Amino acid sequence: MDSTMKTSGLKNASVIQKENEFGSLLKFDCTDGLGLMTTYHVFPGIELIYNEFETTEFNWKNNYTGNILEINHCREGREGSQLKNGAYLYLGEGDLSIHMIENCAPVMSFPLKHYRGITVIIDLDIITKNPPESLKDTEIDFMGFKEKFCGNDTSFIMPAKDEIEHVFSELYSVPEGIQKAYFKLKIQELLLFLYMIDVRSENQRAQYMPPQVELVKKIHKKLTSNLRERPTIEELSKEYLINSSTLKETFKGIYGMPIATYMKNYRIKKAAVQLRQTQDSVADIALQVGYMNQSKFATAFREIMKISPTEYRSQYEASSKNMVNNKI
Repeated sequence: MDSTMKTSGLKNASVIQKENEFGSLLKFDCTDGLGLMTTYHVFPGIELIYNEFETTEFNWKNNYTGNILEINHCREGREGSQLKNGAYLYLGEGDLSIHMIENCAPVMSFPLKHYRGITVIIDLDIITKNPPESLKDTEIDFMGFKEKFCGNDTSFIMPAKDEIEHVFSELYSVPEGIQKAYFKLKIQELLLFLYMIDVRSENQRAQYMPPQVELVKKIHKKLTSNLRERPTIEELSKEYLINSSTLKETFKGIYGMPIATYMKNYRIKKAAVQLRQTQDSVADIALQVGYMNQSKFATAFREIMKISPTEYRSQYEASSKNMVNNKI
């Protein structure tokens, strides 16, 4: 694997900033949005990547050879990947995933159309021969990570916990002047953390097979296409011939929330857009997003947005006016 590692495999990517050999900022077009990747070459064979996506899917070309381990940490949103056996795995906020890159299809999906996270790419062959200086005298078997986390061509997902937060949280706000040194320290801390994980004691995230995923995506499309309708889980189960328990479990696995919670948030976020972009009355907007009762809509809006619909619109209009005045 050459020094450009994962960024060499991106399709539709363009380097929009490259300050030195340490890091590059790349921008690329996705299926229905954009993405940014900021990459840093921390050690020989180890690359740290900051990901920001506003899209539902990202395709990249896999040019890798050798034993390449990919580690992903989700900061915001949700990320899905598909193993070569067809199974889908979904990463929620705070979760950590580990897999061999050869066992993962070159597609990342983002069910919430928003994702922010960190990827660490490790060439196990390179770091086995040339580990970071401070780790040379440890008992860490870097090549053993492959069997430990990815035996039988599987993937490992550790649900959000304090230990993961400790390793990754500070990486999202590192002053530019100390990045190179700090990244080296945090990558070594990550390698030590991986060594100490007892895989047998960790609860694994469920995997979902393609028929389940595709069916639930169809149900999601139905639910979000017409917000005035409010089909029950039982009605959806009968229409799509899926067990209600399977529907609830798979929907939460993909989208991160129970159906009712997800749809409540979806309706209110859509209403917020209408309040910003139209002059429709609050009552009309409530109807558009499926609330027959304006009072219930206002209560739900305040619960999620922490402000009433009228106050939200007023604050947005005032903010827009200030921006115009400042430009003038």
